[in-house]
Formats: sequence, C-alpha cells, structure tokens
Amino acid sequence: MKTNIGLIISFVLYSSFCISQDMHFSQFYMSPLTLNPGMAGVNYNFEALINYKDQWRAIATPYKTLATSIDARLNKKKNKDSYWAGGLNFFSDKAGNANIGTTQANLTIAYHLNVAKYQTLGIGLQGGYVQKSIDYDSLQWASQYEPNIGYNPNIPSGEPTMSNFSYFDVGEGIVWAYDNSAGLIHVEDNHDLKANLGISVFHAYQKNSFYKTSKEKLYLKYVLHGTALISLPNYHNLAIIPGLVYFRQGPAQEIFVGLMIRYKLRQDSKYTGIKKGAAISLGGYYRVNDAIIASLLLEYSSYSIGISYDLNASKLTTASNGRGGLELSIKYTMSNIFKKTMVQNFKK
Repeated sequence: MKTNIGLIISFVLYSSFCISQDMHFSQFYMSPLTLNPGMAGVNYNFEALINYKDQWRAIATPYKTLATSIDARLNKKKNKDSYWAGGLNFFSDKAGNANIGTTQANLTIAYHLNVAKYQTLGIGLQGGYVQKSIDYDSLQWASQYEPNIGYNPNIPSGEPTMSNFSYFDVGEGIVWAYDNSAGLIHVEDNHDLKANLGISVFHAYQKNSFYKTSKEKLYLKYVLHGTALISLPNYHNLAIIPGLVYFRQGPAQEIFVGLMIRYKLRQDSKYTGIKKGAAISLGGYYRVNDAIIASLLLEYSSYSIGISYDLNASKLTTASNGRGGLELSIKYTMSNIFKKTMVQNFKK
C-alpha cells in the first residue's frame, strides 16, 4: 500500500517538467475533467455533463464556450481495494471579433486506491488533441493603412501568420476523496460528509502561436482545488458546500473562493423509489479582483442544472457595467445522489 501511494505522489511531482491549457468554467464543480484528470470516477459510477458559457457580451463580440464530458468507474466492485475510471471530454471556444478558436478533445484514465475508511487516493492522466484557429479577415494591420486614404484591406499585411495549427496536449492530477455514504452503514438523512482535494498540472505542446516563425510556449499551469458537502444535522435538510480553486500559470494567477447553501427538498422514497429526491443550492463565489459569481444549482433525482452569472468587479466595470457572463450546465449521474443504500465499506 505504501509503495502504491508513493508511486502516485511521484507521478504527479514529475509533471513539473510540463506545460498548460487554459479553459475553465465558473461552475468548476460541474466540470470535473477540465479541473483535474484524477476527478474521473471520484463522485459517481457514471456522469455526463454539458457546459455553456457566454462572456463579455456587454463590451465586445461575446466569448462562447461549449463543453461536454462523460466519466465512469470501470471495474468498481465490493471488497476491492482499488478501481479504474475513464473519461472523455470535448470543448470548443470562440473568442472576440477575430473568432480565435480553440477546439480540444481529451481521453482520460484514472486509478483510485482505497486508503482508509471512506477515503480514496487517485491519479489521472489526460491526453488530447488541440486545434487553434483565427479569422484574419476580421483583423486590421498598421501596414494596411495608406496615407490620406485610410484602411485598405487589399494591401497584404505582410505578417508571417497561419490561420490554424494543432498539437497534442497532456495533463496529470492527483485527488483525495472522502465519502461517508460509501460505508457499511445506512447514513441517515442530513448526516452526509463528502469532500475532495486535488492538485493537477496541464500543459500544451511546444508551439503556441499563429506566427510561423515564433517559438512561443505556454506557461505550465497548476491547479489546486477543493470542495466539500457538509450536512448540518441540527438544521433540518441543510448543508453547506464550500469550494476553493487556485490557478497558477507563469506570472498570472486566479483564485475562486465561495460557498453554497443546499436545502434538500425531499429524499427518495425508501423502498419504491417512486418519489424522487430533490434539492436546491444557492450561493456565490468570488474570483479575486475580477468577479462575483452568483450561482444556483437545482437537483432532481439523477439530474442537476446549474445556472450562474459573473458580475464583473474589476477595473473593466466602467466598460462592462458589471455584466460579465452567463453560464449554464446540465449533469446526469447513474448513481442517484438522493438514494441511501447499504454499501460495502472500503476499509474498516
């Protein structure tokens, strides 16, 4: 066991020799594979998600991002000390007047080890293919302006550029998870305690520029993240869901911190399952020096719908009038989050 844990930690530390990708969502808790490859299989036997973000519509051509993902546990059985998980995710991003596009498809594999009662430690590896594109017809260059005439699109820009390029990308991550509903007990309503904490590294290929002669590289990107669901037994059907994410890429950094309050409207009927469980979560996150994120999450049986809006709080507020971006997400899981069952304990 100690040897396996050591290999897991060494695997992630080795990733410090690599370089990063940038796309992420305000609803990071609804986009696990873009946060950490090790998140594959952590929460559910199977989950499928769709995410959509529309940003900066108030000040420019909006940035639009669409993503889909699935992940599943592959061989999890009772009395097993470990299991494998896999995932697929895809996203397409369009930015600004020049339609700077990023399209990426990733394959993820993860391995999770049961290290203590209700606890797992896992690693994930993600590999993907990326294509970037740009519409040069929407750009104007200084070399295309004529004295006393102005801009002339028929004048060649003279820029040694490419309209698209592609490369392979890789990411790695490690995740610790705790879930007291995975034990040989019948967890009573509003006694749930779940948490995960992880670190991941993403990196792009050597070249990251539309200029043919450029050797520009992306900085390596580190992600530190943690979320929890903490039921409040003294307050009927209430739970708090704190969350934290820290991104670091070269000289730039980004911090999300916040909290949602979850109210369980009803539990699944114990035996028949005819009455479906439901819950509502409301709260917000602060992206430091950038935005306040108002968030709503609706859960019904195996389905979840997330709605959030970024309220711009940076120096750009003068131009944006506080309007940042709308984000929507939909999730389907194959292990009902409201159904309480007797489950074999991992580690006594």
